[in-house]
Amino acid sequence: MCSFISDAYHVLDMLTTQPDVTVRTIKDYIAHPKPNGYRSLHAIVEIPVFLSDAARTVPVELQIRTVAMDFWASVEHKIYYKYDKDVPAELMDELSAAARVAHELDARMAELHRTVHG
Repeated sequence: MCSFISDAYHVLDMLTTQPDVTVRTIKDYIAHPKPNGYRSLHAIVEIPVFLSDAARTVPVELQIRTVAMDFWASVEHKIYYKYDKDVPAELMDELSAAARVAHELDARMAELHRTVHG
């Protein structure tokens, strides 16, 4: 989790440019949110894991998001499973609206950060 959207991209860049990390896929759900409003950066990477007798390459999924995105995703996940994946339309509408509010909060916090740190 990161404080700002720009931090999420910075973390993704730092991790995926490591010489021992191989990027398989990157999905940018921040720039291209899912229809329900979900936002996050996802990357499938392969990293070496060093065992006592050898190194093994292991696939890992990274999910990088802001605190606001994570809060929304946590609540959405609980609702999704409470309704056994058949969430009522009015709740889906509310979740979509909350996703927009979370994104607006991220944008406002980023603007405050830019104002304070120039």
